[in-house]
Amino acid sequence: MWYLCVFYHRLLDYRRPEVESLAELFAGPGSGGSVEWRMPENHHEDSPFHLVCLPGDERLAAQVANRSLLVKGIYELWGHGTTYEELEKSVREYPDERKLPFLTPDSTFKIVVDSFGKVISSQEQNEIMNSLTYIPFQGRVNLKKPDHKFFVMETDDYGSNNGLPPVVKRTIFFGREVGAADRHLLPMYQLKSRKYIGPTAMDAEMAFLMANQGLAQPGKLVYDPFVGTGSILVAAAHFGAMTMGADIDIRVVRDGRGPDCNVWSNFEQYKLPEPLCLLRADNNLPPWRPGLKEMFDAIICDPPYGVRAGGRKSGGRKLIKGVKGSYTVPDEKRDNHIPSTAPYSLAECVHDLLHLASRMLVMGGRLVFFYPILRGEDGAASPQFPEHPCFKLIASCEQILSYRYSRVLLTMVKVAPYTEEIARVAEERHREFRENHQKWMEEGNLHSAVFEPAQDGKPDKDLKPKYRGKYV
Repeated sequence: MWYLCVFYHRLLDYRRPEVESLAELFAGPGSGGSVEWRMPENHHEDSPFHLVCLPGDERLAAQVANRSLLVKGIYELWGHGTTYEELEKSVREYPDERKLPFLTPDSTFKIVVDSFGKVISSQEQNEIMNSLTYIPFQGRVNLKKPDHKFFVMETDDYGSNNGLPPVVKRTIFFGREVGAADRHLLPMYQLKSRKYIGPTAMDAEMAFLMANQGLAQPGKLVYDPFVGTGSILVAAAHFGAMTMGADIDIRVVRDGRGPDCNVWSNFEQYKLPEPLCLLRADNNLPPWRPGLKEMFDAIICDPPYGVRAGGRKSGGRKLIKGVKGSYTVPDEKRDNHIPSTAPYSLAECVHDLLHLASRMLVMGGRLVFFYPILRGEDGAASPQFPEHPCFKLIASCEQILSYRYSRVLLTMVKVAPYTEEIARVAEERHREFRENHQKWMEEGNLHSAVFEPAQDGKPDKDLKPKYRGKYV
């Protein structure tokens, strides 16, 4: 059936893909693609009010809402209108067989008046609740733990200068809550209270969104090849997944800032199962034996793309250029040896990541990673995303970081097994992509584009459109 899905007004590009991924998680393979959407009349696509048809019963809707970070609530819509008279008519026309089971004398209920883009005073809220006499409530009011919650939600025809999506007409919704978000985990996992973080530690909310896109759940194995301080694995472990990570910097995965301040202490802080292992490994030269494949259920990561931290690979500049030959580390120095590294371009990094995922993901497994894009002079972006024959891109969610660049969370599903022929085709696609589309992906180019001083010493032009859309 169709439900009213009310989102939090943030990360607008991420909202629908998260619901579709959670439908896939709880209802089974293929369910995410069968989710249908439509907008209420007179509503902008960036409005928090969406109508959704889920491939299941109310239990699925409740599961999706409870697990989601961006869904405020999912409601059985009993009626809507542009005035309270129209709302009354719409609610009266809603079938009694759908309403009466929730209005019985032995049940308890609560009515909540909510709004978007306006403030409703306490007196007005009481007047609205008292006007609902046409609904035959027979149960008792319970404000703490009611059996059923009913919501009156109102959005006004506000002007276009308040940074919110335009609404043509005022709209009022009335519905029964089927499921609500549980966002208590965000203050619990916020970075400012975490023991071990670094300059590129993933924000808690974004880490949980990535874990949802990767379908993290008990019995699944999630791998992060750029683990850093472990923020993404912490989110996956919270949802019950087994975790495993790697990083080229041995000081990060082994030492941290001491025995009580490292990646492991983050898992201990939240009483989460520790990772199966953390490897000192190079994404350019992965440590897996040749015959090993289809090991991970999801690979979720934030590759280094050279804005806050640049990518590194094994070898060192002299070794790569042939100035210095290969060498063997003496046994007495192996414990404290830090291998030489060289710059690792984004183009090479993404290519290696796709190659790793094509081999190591199970069929139907997900690759979730951030990919940076530059924006044009008008602030718009026309990105070309990397491709691979083994993967199908199912979601691309943009997060605008500045007028000059943004990052896109790409979610890919493995749809074909890895073969040598596919590896050859993937290499050709990578070479074509690198030559024709992404000149800025080479070492240092993205950093230069982002931090290049404005012309004539003046700041970039004012970038505050009347409605900021994805900037919110």
